[in-house]
Amino acid sequence: MGGLRAAEQLRAAGYTGLITVVGDEPRMPYNRPPLSKEVLAGRQSFDSLAFRPRASVADVEWILGTAVISADLGRRVVGLADGSELAFDGLVVATGVRPRRLRCPGPATHRHTLRTLADARALHAELTRPGVRVVVVGAGFIGCEVAATAVALGVAEVTVADPEPLPMLRPLGELTARELLRRHERRGVRFALGTAVTAFDDSGVVLADGRRLSADVVVEAVGSMPNTDWLAGNGLDLDDGVRTDELLRVGGLPYLVAVGDVARFPNARYDGVPRRVEHWSIPGDSAKRAARTLAAHLAGAEPDPEPFAPLPSFWSDQHDFRLQSFGAPALGLDDVRVLEGEADGDLVVGYHRGGRLVGIVALGGPAVTAAAARHRSALLKQPTLTA
Repeated sequence: MGGLRAAEQLRAAGYTGLITVVGDEPRMPYNRPPLSKEVLAGRQSFDSLAFRPRASVADVEWILGTAVISADLGRRVVGLADGSELAFDGLVVATGVRPRRLRCPGPATHRHTLRTLADARALHAELTRPGVRVVVVGAGFIGCEVAATAVALGVAEVTVADPEPLPMLRPLGELTARELLRRHERRGVRFALGTAVTAFDDSGVVLADGRRLSADVVVEAVGSMPNTDWLAGNGLDLDDGVRTDELLRVGGLPYLVAVGDVARFPNARYDGVPRRVEHWSIPGDSAKRAARTLAAHLAGAEPDPEPFAPLPSFWSDQHDFRLQSFGAPALGLDDVRVLEGEADGDLVVGYHRGGRLVGIVALGGPAVTAAAARHRSALLKQPTLTA
């Protein structure tokens, strides 16, 4: 998605030269959020996931099914897995992330991650076997969504294990996370919280507190790792993604920009701390800013100095409710207030930093998520740090 949006935005910014997009998956870009929900449940096909490129990128060259494995910024070339090289005048880093894997002893059979269409199809086949028992390791976005989908598929035994005491505690805080736990448990999901997985065996998983969870299928949903290995050796800051400046330039190089969830950027809306943001909105938002920066360089002009200041947003459909967020709730976990509704029902929660509203989270049905959208305007009206 980041590569496609970058190509589209380069054309929108006036760049008319050759654009080549390289991707390691054999398919054109597609929408990933349904993988843990509609696709995993067997209700949605790939054709409905695929993005339709704009007419402006009809002349873009696509090299699919071949990963970029190296970059030589001095020579301005990237190396591909098939042994070939591509020279460039400008380079967009849009390599995203890959699932993190647990480093625990035990067999690898029936252990799954969920990032690609192939992953979703393989896991669907496992979840629809009669009598299957599922353990999901990780109570974050993907883990909670997979658990909810498994319940909807009729899986009789679904357990979520996580070392944190509540699901999605770090991004949501205790108040919202506790309510999320209650809703999952009410729908039949079991939880083993506050203890880590230490090993796998033929019958399931072993926890640090000595308990064993029986499982025929294990889903590892323990976070992600930025795909930056191919950039090593160029003197760049690759600690947790690709460090960029406020215009999404990498390493101070005017011909190198990064987009999407591999980019670690300062958000002028909050502070100068570079962070990665793994939300669906970020590839499109960052592509607009990065394309303007790169297109200006390729045209021999100075880039627009306006710093990148997106309002992140995400949603997560679980069971029959939606989790909807705007802003950066994780920055306001020390001051969480219920803005609308009740803690044990549909609610809208505000997250504050230094008394300033920095994030909104809604939990519930269509009415409460619409209410969150109304609060979004308050976030948008706040000045950025540079205003």
